Amino acid sequence: MSADDWRPGATMEVLRARAGLMRRIRGFFEARDVLEVETPVLGHAGSSDVHLDSLSLQATTPEGPTRLWLQTSPEYHMKRLLAAGSGPIFQLARAFRDGETGRRHNIEFTMLEWYRPGFSLEDLIREVAGLIETVLGAPLTALRQRAYRDLFREYLSIDPLSDTPETQAALRDSAARYAGTDTTAWSRDDCCDLLMSLVIEPQLGRGGLDVVVDYPASQAALARRRPDKDGALVASRFEVYLEGIELANGFDELTDADEQQARFEADNRQRQSLGKPPVDADQRLLAALRAGMPQGCGVALGVDRLIMLAFGQTDIDSVMAFGTARC
Repeated sequence: MSADDWRPGATMEVLRARAGLMRRIRGFFEARDVLEVETPVLGHAGSSDVHLDSLSLQATTPEGPTRLWLQTSPEYHMKRLLAAGSGPIFQLARAFRDGETGRRHNIEFTMLEWYRPGFSLEDLIREVAGLIETVLGAPLTALRQRAYRDLFREYLSIDPLSDTPETQAALRDSAARYAGTDTTAWSRDDCCDLLMSLVIEPQLGRGGLDVVVDYPASQAALARRRPDKDGALVASRFEVYLEGIELANGFDELTDADEQQARFEADNRQRQSLGKPPVDADQRLLAALRAGMPQGCGVALGVDRLIMLAFGQTDIDSVMAFGTARC
């Protein structure tokens, strides 16, 4: 800790401008009659996603000492509102992810999440692009859709959806070359994630907005799965990139409670195989899905990253009052 650590990372000028962009975001949704909601940052369940590490605490409740989880996103609570009949909703939420620090990450951050019952992925992609244009205050020069499979073929000459031994060996060899370590025990998704982040992502969103679609079915998370144009099973989801930075992650939302429960269980088996603790499945979300959540699409967008781009900054700390290192 230095003598100046008490000072905010962002200047007062940036903080005032940030407040203006927050008003702009709220105005965007108000004009579209999307309801702003607030949900808890604490919940009885955390995210079972293998790639996310939730923070938890012991709280004193009427039932006695209870483990509560700081939410990695407001997704589960917002889906319960959808099942209760909320209609289209958005939230500017505080989210928490353990271990995520760096120029583009902070353990606590601001997430914009919204849900559109009845929307298709194409509808939502257009709305995400409109929101980004509103925040940046300028039209996007281009909006391109790129298939995950095509990107790997273009940049690495590998088909990431192929299960052949030759493809698996090529993925591990490429991952080992970029990671500088032995990848023999890595899964296909591990190799793909590393190659996507180190080789492909830095090329995306140059001279416009790139929307990556048709991720491997194994990376569906809470999205539906469907066949792509070649008949391969893929995740019905997208990610948005601008200037080499991932900004948003959108899903054609899964509404099948039994399938969701099976995915929670599969996540926890994978977590245990990696030596990670299991995470309590959200039983209230499963109950909401069984009650009937309307079909539609949702997206989560990293507000701090978008503001960072809007202000031409390269470090997320410079657009926050107090990042993790200063809190």
